[in-house]
Amino acid sequence: MRLDTEEGYEGRLALVRRFSRGPVLAIAPFNFPLNLVAHKVAPAIAVGAPVIIKPAPTTPLSSLLLGEILAETELPEGSWSVLPVRNDQMADLVSDPRLPVISFTGSADIGWMIREMVPRKHVTLELGGNGTAVVCADYSSEADLEYAAGRIAKFAMYQAGQSCISVQTVLADESLYERLRDKVAAAVAAQPVGDVWDPNTSVGPMISEAAAERVEQWVQRAASSGAKILTGGHRDKALFGPTLLTDVDAQTEIATEEVFGPVVSISPVAGFDAAVERINSSRYGLQAGVFTHDIATAFQAHRALQVGGVIIGDVPTFRADQMPYGGVKDSGIGREGVAAAMTDMTYERVLVLNGL
Repeated sequence: MRLDTEEGYEGRLALVRRFSRGPVLAIAPFNFPLNLVAHKVAPAIAVGAPVIIKPAPTTPLSSLLLGEILAETELPEGSWSVLPVRNDQMADLVSDPRLPVISFTGSADIGWMIREMVPRKHVTLELGGNGTAVVCADYSSEADLEYAAGRIAKFAMYQAGQSCISVQTVLADESLYERLRDKVAAAVAAQPVGDVWDPNTSVGPMISEAAAERVEQWVQRAASSGAKILTGGHRDKALFGPTLLTDVDAQTEIATEEVFGPVVSISPVAGFDAAVERINSSRYGLQAGVFTHDIATAFQAHRALQVGGVIIGDVPTFRADQMPYGGVKDSGIGREGVAAAMTDMTYERVLVLNGL
């Protein structure tokens, strides 16, 4: 860039390049044990940063397989490592000064604890959410509602709800609420449940029986506070049936926290402004989906919603590697996506040339 904008700066030129911040500690969760590891490893390798992959203790095998594949490449020795470590042994690794960059995907509580442990490190946090889908008044034809109900049911329940951008809350304009509610209930009840190796299965077991027990307790507490279970609500060991709730108390975990299970609630709202207010009142802000045909509503959503991504005409459960991905508030800091993560793992260094 030119610098000859002031007297005495003649003959000077600046060159700006990005350089690696240093070795990366990549801490991955269980729910996408290869995909979410790749989101960290590929950008680190691309910017020349050595990376230590710390997989989730419950799902380490895909990271180890990736390590075997990387071992067959011509990458320099020491450019990557796979280090399965128990979670209770992570404090020393997180605080190690040789790892100045930490990329963490997981729960909000653990992510912010890591940030507080190492305030001088560069920390990227991809944390939880309680993804909301808004169905606006103009999205009212039978075809519209069938489409919205199908997408909501599918992406509230896929991965047994164990995705940070799965649909957890549906806010339907009161003019179409009852019609949509009934369609969502039918679509949720129709989700095939069973063996994940069966290609026809949509909803399989959760990661553990303890995880399913927690979801069961949350649903029971919501029901005891007045919520109605329209379908589902039953557990068989680690398998929790696809569940739809309505009349959920705004103070229960189902409404305020990340369920991370196959549970979705639906509520009426008096217009889009009321939906925006509901979404922005959450401590989370990852992504939101808005079903509308109105371009003005689409851009209003983009301006007003305090989230990292707004998906128009679909559920919030959309992510492409070429787009910046991440949240605000308790959903984290920093962005992933290949280009965004490469930027995040590097810093700008200026070279000023004078008299050459």
